[in-house]
Amino acid sequence: MSVLNRKNILLGITGGIAAYKAAFLVRLLVKKGANVKVVMTSSAKDFVTPLTLATLSKNEVFSSFTIEDTDSEGNREAQWNNHVELALWADLMLIAPATANTLSKMANGGCDNLLLACYLSAKCPVYYAPAMDLDMYQHPTTNQTFEKLESFGNIQIPAAFGELASGLVGQGRMAEPEKIVSFLENDILGKLPLRAKKILITAGPTYEAIDPVRFIGNHSSGKMGYSIAETAAELGAEVVLISGPSSLKLENDFVKLIRITSAEEMYQAAHKYFDASDIAILSAAVADYRPAEVSSEKIKKKTDNLTIELTKTKDILASLGAIKKKQFLVGFALETQNEEENAKSKLKKKNLDLIVLNSLRDKGAGFKSDTNKVTLIAKDNKMLPFPVKPKIEVAKDILEYIIENIHA
Repeated sequence: MSVLNRKNILLGITGGIAAYKAAFLVRLLVKKGANVKVVMTSSAKDFVTPLTLATLSKNEVFSSFTIEDTDSEGNREAQWNNHVELALWADLMLIAPATANTLSKMANGGCDNLLLACYLSAKCPVYYAPAMDLDMYQHPTTNQTFEKLESFGNIQIPAAFGELASGLVGQGRMAEPEKIVSFLENDILGKLPLRAKKILITAGPTYEAIDPVRFIGNHSSGKMGYSIAETAAELGAEVVLISGPSSLKLENDFVKLIRITSAEEMYQAAHKYFDASDIAILSAAVADYRPAEVSSEKIKKKTDNLTIELTKTKDILASLGAIKKKQFLVGFALETQNEEENAKSKLKKKNLDLIVLNSLRDKGAGFKSDTNKVTLIAKDNKMLPFPVKPKIEVAKDILEYIIENIHA
């Protein structure tokens, strides 16, 4: 899966002959899983049609500040294309092709079209792929433009060497769409905060067999752990997810999924991968007890009562805390009473760097829900509470805290 998957990309297209390649570029970005919206200058429409780009991107194409529409009574009215909303929607902005004219305006604050207004409103990284003839590319003012844009934090995707529209041969060709996409992926990957970090995550319940048919389990769906795993992978981490029985599916190919059933299996898998990990986040709801004996045959209903002797399972979190070296170890505490006191005790007793506390008494928290309400408690007992959020946002909060504190 590409690092561009689920990224919102605002593609700016300017009026150069290389604009015809924009159709191929949009198609490649969409195939990578990106959400693409196109904003183009009026002159760009001479080289590629908005209909083509709208069809490929599956989104409306924007080229002017206003569009005329007709209401239900047949009256014509103007609607505004909000450049600020477009810019804030984007995770990154890509201008390809970027002509000398547009680049000069970008460097000097020009704003006479919708594309430039979006650029000036952008809070996200801005990439541009120059496309112009050889003499234009080599002109001193063009070099000054590049230097200015670089000083603003813009990222150039270098032009290629080859035959140009004028018939000259030299540098100035817009990079091919495949090269542009590869450049974006490599640049983003290289800047991800968890790049080259190995993260171990546990998720879901464990099932402790009573007989071949029945088991002792809990209501955990695995949603919290899976959200953390997906988010960590998107931030560049190499993720191993050890999951108990769950119907959830992963969308990120960078997550290695290890499926287990019992607490003992999770214990063995966690210890197998822990030593090589930089971070371990144990969010699984592991059974505290298991049947002392497991029947090899289905237990028949013969009496009104059935007594099952239970024995403690191994404490995975405590066992990892006892052997940890460089790892940043995170545990979860799901409590129903004396929440803070119990979580802080667990934090110290199990030698954790962070514990994530949530309570079944909080509305929107706990098993199966798509939301959670957590409080992060650090080694020094400092507490950082969060409101109810979707679990994917909770995952981001947890990982942001770890990133900020992993080298502290």
